[in-house]
Amino acid sequence: MCIYQKEKMKLQHCLDKLNKSSEYKEFKSKYKDAFMIAGFFILDLEKGINVHQLDFYLPKEKKVAAFNLDKSVQVQILEAMNQKLPAELDLKTKIDLDTLPGVVEDEMKNRNITEEIRKIIAILQNLDGKKVWNLSCVLSGMGILKAHVDDESETILKMEKLSILDLIKKVPTSQLSGLNQKGISSKEELEQEIKKLDNVESQIEKQKEKIKQELKSKEKESKTKAKK
Repeated sequence: MCIYQKEKMKLQHCLDKLNKSSEYKEFKSKYKDAFMIAGFFILDLEKGINVHQLDFYLPKEKKVAAFNLDKSVQVQILEAMNQKLPAELDLKTKIDLDTLPGVVEDEMKNRNITEEIRKIIAILQNLDGKKVWNLSCVLSGMGILKAHVDDESETILKMEKLSILDLIKKVPTSQLSGLNQKGISSKEELEQEIKKLDNVESQIEKQKEKIKQELKSKEKESKTKAKK
C-alpha cells in the first residue's frame, strides 16, 4: 500500500551509533544519572527524509537531552514539557522501524482504509509499564491517521482517522509545507502539530460557535440599521 523505501536505520543501529559517539560519551560523563525516556522518529515513505532522535531525562536539572542521530550525532538540552518524572525506556522492542508501516497497514486493511501512508511520525515511550508507539500518519488524500500500538503484542490499541482540511486555517503555511514535503524541523514544532490534531474536534466546534456568534451579531446590526 505505501511507497515505502526500506528504512536504513533500525532501533539497534540508532543505539549503536549513539553509544559510539564522542558526544554521548561526554554527555554520560557529565550527566551520570541521565536515562532514556523516548524515541522520536519521522519516517518519510516517499522521499526518505527521515529523523531519528533519542531523548534522555536529566533528573537533577529536570531537563531533556535530545540526541539527533542523522548524519553527525548532535545533542540539544531542552526544558522538560512536563514536571512529572518520566518512565525509563529501553530500545529492546518487538516492533522495529522497518516493520512499523506494515503493522499500521494491516489494521488499515481491516478497517477498509485504502489511502497510502506517506509519512509516519512515531514516538516510542514507556506508558504504565508498557512500550507504546504513539503514531501520527500522514495519508494520501489529506488525511491523518492516529494510532497507539502496543509493542509487546504488536497490536493496535486504538486508531482513528482525521481530516486535516479543518486544520489548514489553524496551521501556518510554512509548517504545513514542512509536514507534507520536508518534515518538521524540530520536535517542538511536531509536538505542537500533534496537539492540534488531538484537539481537532474541539477546535472545529469552537470555530462553528464563533461563526454563529458573528452571524447573530450581523443580524442584529442589520435589524438596527433597518429600524433607522
